[in-house]
Amino acid sequence: MNELDSKIERTLAYHERTKHHYYRYARAPGYMDWDTQPHPFRFYEGTKSLKLPHIKKDESTPYIQLYERHCNLVREFSLEHISVFLELSMGLSAWKSIPDHKWALRINPSSGNLHPTEAHLILPDMKEEPAGVFHYDPFHHALEKRAEHPQIMWAEIERYFETKGFFIALSSIYWREAWKYGERAFRYCHHDVGHALAALNFSANLQGWKVTYLNALSDEELKAILGFNTVTWKNHEEEYPDLLCFVHSREKSKIPLSFPSKIISCFSDIKFQGMPNSLSSDHVDWDVITDVFKATIKPKTEEKKYEMNETSYLCKELPLSAEQIIRQRRSAVAFDGKTVITKSQFLAMLDKTLPRQQCVPFDVGLSDICVHLLLFVHRVEGVEQGLYFLVRDEKDLNQLKEKFHSQHQWEKINEPLPLYLLKKGDFRNTAASVSCGQDIGGDSSFSLGMIARFDEEIKKAPHNYRTLFWETGMIGQVLYLEAEAHGVRGTGIGCFFDDPVHEILGLNDNSYQSLYHFTIGGAVEDIRLMTHPPYHHLEAIS
Repeated sequence: MNELDSKIERTLAYHERTKHHYYRYARAPGYMDWDTQPHPFRFYEGTKSLKLPHIKKDESTPYIQLYERHCNLVREFSLEHISVFLELSMGLSAWKSIPDHKWALRINPSSGNLHPTEAHLILPDMKEEPAGVFHYDPFHHALEKRAEHPQIMWAEIERYFETKGFFIALSSIYWREAWKYGERAFRYCHHDVGHALAALNFSANLQGWKVTYLNALSDEELKAILGFNTVTWKNHEEEYPDLLCFVHSREKSKIPLSFPSKIISCFSDIKFQGMPNSLSSDHVDWDVITDVFKATIKPKTEEKKYEMNETSYLCKELPLSAEQIIRQRRSAVAFDGKTVITKSQFLAMLDKTLPRQQCVPFDVGLSDICVHLLLFVHRVEGVEQGLYFLVRDEKDLNQLKEKFHSQHQWEKINEPLPLYLLKKGDFRNTAASVSCGQDIGGDSSFSLGMIARFDEEIKKAPHNYRTLFWETGMIGQVLYLEAEAHGVRGTGIGCFFDDPVHEILGLNDNSYQSLYHFTIGGAVEDIRLMTHPPYHHLEAIS
């Protein structure tokens, strides 16, 4: 067996092994070992910390300008504006507390609030600080300087990209999720990369900037650019590079999607500083995660640009500002089982998940559109209860019809959305049952499973396995914001019974797979919890 075939086989084997079934869950610790709970924040000890200014007052940008680009003022690439960009994407949104315990919430959501995703920036010369590579520290809202690079190197970068801007990278610490979720943690980490990538896109757009994924770079090149190959990692606490994006003016459309080897060599010659802090006193070795990581390492690939449709949004006028929606996003822990949303709200939420040219967040240049939505509609005024399907790219429509049960109706219920009724009926119990028996699947207004074109994508390139989860995470971030904007609340569901979902559709192979679930409805608030401002802890430190 050649190397590529081996990687494909191992990736598919991991996916099958980590499926939940009614009578067998994927391997996990089985209990919460609080003594080894990972530290919630990563710091690079021994680095210079550059404190960022906090937003004194939000801009009150109209909500639709999260998605549309043409109205937002293009800001200069100053430290002040980069600080705003980070605060509204990777920063803290609040602290929650009960007696004797307090924990932080962040703008970007995470499975179990464990936050495996880290952000690193490569910045040009600023009046406050010379050019260099920085780690973003959300606890202090600060940049930790890990390396400085010469002006001549940044001049070479600007000549190559033919515009000003800066870079932001995302990386994952698999142990953060594996501590709680075991073998399935690799999936959840890459959901979170997608959440973070969408959050960065939304925040950048408010500054008049565009985030472009440099999709030709290899993981090895990313390690060199970020200096990861010079870091002495504590065993099981490594950061693994996920992606690098160029942040530039929205007015610049043609961007190279890689770095020339000359520039990457310059990064390899830089001296990186800082020792990553220890996260846990002890660890469990989930070797299957290490194996799937190795199987899905991304090699250098050809640059690829993606084209999408140009259509107008169904709903543009909502009373809350973009910044307010970003800040108030929360994950619901329970639903009231009675909230009804309107058909127009339902369609508006689904509409925002459709990719559009020059619209956030799906114009980042991630991949072809591979993910569709299986919908369990419970409480939507003007829409009958039943099973529905949103085809996010209609090139898959004929294949989906061939793969699904022949008795599904495929009745198109609305124009211009590609939304189809599959089967009428009350699916509340079914939705809860396949979501690992969680009531949130049936007590909501509607819930859904994200169904990805799967086998074909993995066989083309095993690293597409990660990208599929990134796409689902981006959809999840859209749904989180849309729920808040329409006066309800959403939550992502990583625990679901994989194959029983496929059986509902009639899938008997892995041509399509369910990768992430989501649910939206009227949230039940836990009155025992107290809420504190996001950076109130810094007052005590200072």
